[in-house]
Amino acid sequence: MGLRFYYGWWIVIGAILCNFVSLSVGTSSIGVFTFPIVDDLGWKVWQYSLGPSIAIGAGALSSVLVGNILDQKGPKPLILLGSLVSAFCLGMLGIQSNLIVYLSLYFIAGFGGWNLFSSFVVNSVISKWFIVKRGWALAFGSAGISLGSLVTPVLLTGIVDSLGWRIGYFALCVLVVIVIIPVSFLMRRTPEDYGLLPDGVADKNQFDYANLPRSEMNPLNRSQAIKTQSFWLLVFGFTLISAGLTCVLIHAIPFTQMAGFTRVVGAIGISVNGFANLFSKTIWGYSMQKFHPRVLVMIAYSLSALGVGMMLLSNMFSFAPILMAGFFLYGFGFGGTIPLSGSIWARYFGRENIGSITGITQPVRIFGTAVAPVLISLWFDNTNEYGPGFMAVIVALLLGASLVFFSREPHIRDL
Repeated sequence: MGLRFYYGWWIVIGAILCNFVSLSVGTSSIGVFTFPIVDDLGWKVWQYSLGPSIAIGAGALSSVLVGNILDQKGPKPLILLGSLVSAFCLGMLGIQSNLIVYLSLYFIAGFGGWNLFSSFVVNSVISKWFIVKRGWALAFGSAGISLGSLVTPVLLTGIVDSLGWRIGYFALCVLVVIVIIPVSFLMRRTPEDYGLLPDGVADKNQFDYANLPRSEMNPLNRSQAIKTQSFWLLVFGFTLISAGLTCVLIHAIPFTQMAGFTRVVGAIGISVNGFANLFSKTIWGYSMQKFHPRVLVMIAYSLSALGVGMMLLSNMFSFAPILMAGFFLYGFGFGGTIPLSGSIWARYFGRENIGSITGITQPVRIFGTAVAPVLISLWFDNTNEYGPGFMAVIVALLLGASLVFFSREPHIRDL
């Protein structure tokens, strides 16, 4: 079957759309809503930030179950359920004015909403449909993340500033309904379920088995994976990386405002990050055909750390070009997140049980991602500055990348 007819590329298109919407409703919109909601309802920044963090934590709780369902039943029922729950919660968030209701809705949305069509779900599916071309497929599929950073902040800021934050939530609700519900019917579990082979090859003999990851021939199950040192290096490494990246994405617009720039400049900065994120996809996809992804992880997040450092420098001099250069480098490294992490997990442990293996990592990884933005919010509420928090982000990115770099592909005989 020719490449252009291979159904796996439809899976990639579905992943682009899911990644775009999940980032738009779950992360890219957070900074846009921060001060409008805080000012309107009289909340503290940490109280507002607690909602999205609770959603992230709730997603961690459900991910263990979601991973098993994904491996056994496929993504379609998960994505459909997630779209319906997300639409309901976003609509209600546009109506509520009570902190407890607000936090409860974010818990529901995180547990059974956008986490069910997040990058964790769709990237696991892509890894099942591709082996040799996995790097390219994951890079293209993660373009939705870039688009979410590029498009959503600017458009949503315009909606919120002109029509109010409640209309902003309603707009996100409509986005979920018109995009994710149709996409759910596009997604499939594995190529083998439909008489196909990974990468669209017509015969298994077309694979160069000598160059395939050994996990493809001897995949590990979840109980075997957690006994390896590499599993824990990846868990804690990517936890630190995700926490650092999320902190910047959530607090970018408030940070730029406190640095003396306008909300529009902050939204443009997020879009510059999205452009760099999107631009980098082909570079990371190509590089993964030439270099081991753990080496590329070190390069990617060193660039992101440098970008955050330039953001801090712009705060000292109130010079917008330095700020935009920082957003670009941060986004360029960020662009490698999904293709690099997805490729490493599948390369180390195989595609057969990738959903259940990565699912069990979510509580640890997402806990860090949920807690870190709240800690930065608390620091800001008490000191009225973001500098130390963003310096902590730089440390987290470099330390996390180092842990991944020192990991190695496990061998089943070592268990």
